[in-house]
Amino acid sequence: MKYGGTLLIVDDMEKAKYFYETILEQKVLMDLGEHVSLENGLSLQANYEEMIGKSLNRKTEANNFQLYFETDQIDDWERKLEAIEGVDFIHHPTEYPWGQRSMRFYDFDKYIIEAAESMECVIRRFLSQGLAVEEVSKRTMYPVEFVEMLV
Repeated sequence: MKYGGTLLIVDDMEKAKYFYETILEQKVLMDLGEHVSLENGLSLQANYEEMIGKSLNRKTEANNFQLYFETDQIDDWERKLEAIEGVDFIHHPTEYPWGQRSMRFYDFDKYIIEAAESMECVIRRFLSQGLAVEEVSKRTMYPVEFVEMLV
């Protein structure tokens, strides 16, 4: 068996498509109306219960999983998202002990989205601040060999 991607059940396809395509800048691979596939392996599905022929007890804001995106411009993305009505932040950019900055917010269907700096970005930032390769490795928990590739 091969993993094929993640499907989000959405209430309003146009709003969901706007969020992922326009706001998060994800490219649509195929738009079939009630089903939209994005290039990143994520799919959106409207009228899911009708499609499967069964009524489900869906929970809004279930908070039991998240979608993870990476950006090296987290502050720019925070400003962009703050300006959009309907984007509710769980938390604004926070730096974790390993140095990565991350923020979490809800999409319009209340799925958790995490946007975080790539670890390559974190490592380069530490190196540019003058930390030695070994210090960067220890702080980020990445192998010295990986850090050295980014020098």
